Amino acid sequence: MCGITGFAEKHHEAARARDIVRAMADLIVYRGPDGEGYFVDDQVALGHRRLSIIDLEGGRQPMFNEDGNLVVVFNGEIYNFQALREELTAAGHTFATRSDTEVLLHGYEQWGRDLPGRLRGMFTFVIWDRQKKSLFGARDIFGIKPFYYYNVDGLFLFGSEIKSFLAHPGFCKELNEARLPEYLSIEYIPNEETMFKNVFKLPGAHLFTWQDGEMKIERYYDIRYHIDETPTQAEWEQRITDAFAESVAAHQIADVEVGCFLSSGVDSSFVVNEVAKGTPHVKSFSVGYAEEKYSELPYAQAFSREIGVPSIANTVDADQFFEANRVIQWYLDEPMPNPAEVPLYFLAQNARRYVKVVLSGEGADELFGGYPMYCQAVHFENYSRRVPGAVRRFLSRAAAAMPEFKGKHFLVRGGMEPWRRYMRANYVFASSADRDQYLKKDYRAPAPETFFKPYFDRVAGLDEPTALQWVDIHTWMLYDILLKADRMSMANSLELRVPFLDRNMLELALSIPRRYRCDEEHTKIALRGAALRQLPESVARRRKLGFPVPLNDWLRQDKYYAMVREKFTGPVAEQFFNVPAICRLLDDHKAGKAKNMTKIWSIYSFILWYELYFVNTAPPAGVYAGRGETGRA
Repeated sequence: MCGITGFAEKHHEAARARDIVRAMADLIVYRGPDGEGYFVDDQVALGHRRLSIIDLEGGRQPMFNEDGNLVVVFNGEIYNFQALREELTAAGHTFATRSDTEVLLHGYEQWGRDLPGRLRGMFTFVIWDRQKKSLFGARDIFGIKPFYYYNVDGLFLFGSEIKSFLAHPGFCKELNEARLPEYLSIEYIPNEETMFKNVFKLPGAHLFTWQDGEMKIERYYDIRYHIDETPTQAEWEQRITDAFAESVAAHQIADVEVGCFLSSGVDSSFVVNEVAKGTPHVKSFSVGYAEEKYSELPYAQAFSREIGVPSIANTVDADQFFEANRVIQWYLDEPMPNPAEVPLYFLAQNARRYVKVVLSGEGADELFGGYPMYCQAVHFENYSRRVPGAVRRFLSRAAAAMPEFKGKHFLVRGGMEPWRRYMRANYVFASSADRDQYLKKDYRAPAPETFFKPYFDRVAGLDEPTALQWVDIHTWMLYDILLKADRMSMANSLELRVPFLDRNMLELALSIPRRYRCDEEHTKIALRGAALRQLPESVARRRKLGFPVPLNDWLRQDKYYAMVREKFTGPVAEQFFNVPAICRLLDDHKAGKAKNMTKIWSIYSFILWYELYFVNTAPPAGVYAGRGETGRA
């Protein structure tokens, strides 16, 4: 697990390029505090920061093939590297290390552009072919590991994090202001754009080539459902059990100790229980709040005791939460107002004191049908089946014009196409009009839901709950769940692995009928059934909590209200927002007239982020400060 960065251009002076790429890598040193390495020629500069997990002595990067023509920098883990190594050895390749990195070099020699499709793991990598003068790279099928690029006027920058670009003198740092409305509504930009103009994300399951200033991107893997109606629910539960056991075993491959994150939910409990079968004293890590009604710790610690696993916990108070949020916005690269990132940051910080690697439960909800909105989609699907479209649209218009009554929300949304009622599009504000009253400018922005229509169009033939899962995998999971998991763990030099997001687990999930994923009342039906065979019923059937946060209450306290109000009346707020309107939003929340936490935090997080990247541009106090240490907010 590492951080990679670099650049390519038609020609540069090698000594100066080395200084630049070293400075770029220094900005993400926390991703790899155990070592550094660089390769520079007259066209390319590659930088690498290493967190040593596999082949501690022999896995240094950049790494070369035998004749030195190919050079690779790599971030991630290849879980099937041993099998690929055997295949490549049989084909005549000779290995000099025990690392998974070397498999990429020989795999590219053997299979060329087909290499990414053979990999099982989480990864981004870039290979420089010195003879062809071309770069080749790819990102794993889920997008677990990040990859950003900038390709302007013959300069190509790439990296695990955008902030590494700041050290390159050719990078033009500019706010992608046109996307501010979408960020406020959705909490992220649901496509390849970022909040920096001309900086893009390489999508998951895509590869690229760069040569002579031209970049070509193509998909190498497509997530497609292929439902198998033959097995019974019991048989699906057994298949999940077997596949998950194998995935967890693969995700434990390491030359260092591996621990686990543990919340109160079934997903992380399933992970911990599986790991504990082979490692009885595996360390589990949990986080909570001093306010007990928001804390998951009692549930997590009770489960730990029941299965005999050591539980290591820490708590977060309001002062820590608000103090950390500033440095967290720096680590995130782009503004993100999901309050769950803060306890996750402290959870990773505590875990890093004991281990270098943790397993976590991300991805189970998206693959196996875990969100309540999937149940709602079953209701909408049944409604659509029983009531003709013209009637549904009439009832939708009629209900929208009526005063509030029970069932209005369902009727209004029931007359919409699935992409229009996708709840994550207007996740923060009820509508574009609701959002726009707080913006200083009229951006003439499209409705947020239009950003999701292309995703729904690609799976138009699927039932609605399944379509929602597919869209979530390609947007919410990629741009929110996995991004904050990567940033908050790597900010603390901790590798986070996600055994549910495994290629074999995906192929299994894509074949499970919808009725074994969710119905009108139940989520993750087959997965919970598998868990019920091994876990206490109270855990296997527990409803999803996520990371509950007492922020709603804290924003009504004078100290934290004043913190936010200071930013809401400051120069950044004056530049982008309708200051009287956002202050009224905050005041109404404090007075108990409304619950505006999500809206307040979306605006506040943007202001903090903008200050860090466009006003006071030095890394904030608390960012990773030295080799072998993690920064503290």
